[in-house]
Amino acid sequence: MIKATVLGGGMVGSIMASDLSTDSEFDVTIVDIRPDALERAATHAADIGGKLSTKVADLSDVDALKAVIADSDIVLGALASKIGFQSLRAVIEAGKNYADISFMPEDSWELDGLAKEHGVTAVVDMGVAPGMSNLLSGYGASLLDECQNIEIYVGGLPRKRNWPFEYKAGFSPADVLEEYTRPSRLVEHGKIVTREALSEPELMDFDGLGTLEVFNTDGLRSLAYTMDVPFMKEKTMRYPGHIELMRVFRETGLFSQERIEVDGGSVRPLDVISKLMFPKWTYEPEEEDLTIMRIITDGLDASGKKIRHQWDLLDYYNHGATSMSRTTAYPCAIIARMIAKGDLKMPGVINAEQIGPQAGLVDHVIGELAKRDIHYHYQQNYQQNYQQIDL
Repeated sequence: MIKATVLGGGMVGSIMASDLSTDSEFDVTIVDIRPDALERAATHAADIGGKLSTKVADLSDVDALKAVIADSDIVLGALASKIGFQSLRAVIEAGKNYADISFMPEDSWELDGLAKEHGVTAVVDMGVAPGMSNLLSGYGASLLDECQNIEIYVGGLPRKRNWPFEYKAGFSPADVLEEYTRPSRLVEHGKIVTREALSEPELMDFDGLGTLEVFNTDGLRSLAYTMDVPFMKEKTMRYPGHIELMRVFRETGLFSQERIEVDGGSVRPLDVISKLMFPKWTYEPEEEDLTIMRIITDGLDASGKKIRHQWDLLDYYNHGATSMSRTTAYPCAIIARMIAKGDLKMPGVINAEQIGPQAGLVDHVIGELAKRDIHYHYQQNYQQNYQQIDL
C-alpha cells in the first residue's frame, strides 16, 4: 500500500486527503497543528467513503515536518505560502516525492539541483492557478508551431454578491492580500517586466457570469522563465468595484507590515485590517462559491495560419466543498497519484508547464477532473486578428 502524507488540514489539504482516501491503494495521513481541522477532514473523508489517519504537528518546525513524513511514499503540500519554501526543502532533503500547491513568494526552482541530487520528483504550484493554468499553457504552446502569446484569467468568487466586499477568500486571506501587494511579472516582447499589483484594469465578459474586472497579479510565476513566448500575462478576476476598494486600502497603508505608534503602543496595519476583515472574507458552512478561469495560447500552426487554443472553466460549490478547494486540490491529488504509481518520473523541481506537453497527460488530468464534476471546455479558432475573438 502506498503511504501518503498530506501537509495541511485546511480547505485544500482536507480535499486532497479525502480524495486519496477513497483509493484502496493508498494509506493516507493528514497533518496539521489544529485538532479541529483534522477532525473536519476525517469527517469529510468518511462522508465520501474514505478513511484518514490524523496527526497533530507544528509543520512550521522543519524537524517536526521531517518526522511526520519519515515513512511516506508520497507527500502532498497544502501549507501557507510563508512556510512553503522551507517545507519544500525539508521534503526534498528527506528524499520524498512531492506534489504541492503552496503559493510561495520564493523561486522554488532554486531547489531543482537539490531535488535531482536526492532523486526527488517535486511538482510545485500544482493547483488551479498556478497549476492547471500552467499545465494548459504548456500544452497549448506545444500544439503550436510557434507560440506568440499566453493569457491567463482566473478568479475565485462568492456565488452571491454581498456588500461591502462582494468577495470572500477561497484560500488563505493573507495570501490574497499578498497578491495585492506583490509586484506582478509579465512578459512583453520577450522580456520580463514588472507592473504594480492591481494595475491595468480591464472589463471582461464571461458567458454564464456576466461582466468582471481583471487586473495584474503575480500569477505567471515560473511561466515567465520556462516558456519561450514573447507575450505572457496573468490577471485576476473579481466583481466590478473590487480593484478600487483594495487600492484605497493599500494606498492608505492598511496592507503595510511596518509598525506604527497608536496610543502609546505599536501595531502593524496589516494585522489590524486582517483581524477586522478576514472574518468577513471567510465562507460560512455550505456557503456557495465559484471558480472561473480562461487560458489562451495564440500562435501559428504548421501551415503558418494564426490559431488560438482556449480552455474555459466555470465551476461551482459541489459535494459539500468549495469550488476553489476542489479545483485546487484535485489536480494536485491526481498528479500525486501519477508520481506515487511511477507514471510520472522527472527528478527535480518541476512546474506544471514542463509536464503539460507529455503525451496523454493533459487528457488524463482533464478526464480525472471530469469524474469529479470539474469540467474544462476547449475550443480552437482560426483568426486573421486575435482581437476579433471575444474575450
